[in-house]
Amino acid sequence: MEKVIFVKACDDFVLQVRFADGAQGRIEMKDRLFGPVFEPLNDPKLFAQASIDEFGAVCWPNGADLAPDALYERLKQDSQVA
Repeated sequence: MEKVIFVKACDDFVLQVRFADGAQGRIEMKDRLFGPVFEPLNDPKLFAQASIDEFGAVCWPNGADLAPDALYERLKQDSQVA
């Protein structure tokens, strides 16, 4: 499992991520911000607080988190790995 080593929340609910193996790219999250944990991230101020936890997962102060392996697969599927 690749860990996220860099994350930046960008405009329009996009995450810029880089993984430990050097893979990097942008992941659009706008269509995935639903449900009790992720819906609050529709607030741009909260979304902008994305960080990385000790397991290499992207997380937010409200408890929402994204597994690094799922993000990695999404990045590969979107063909945005650089």
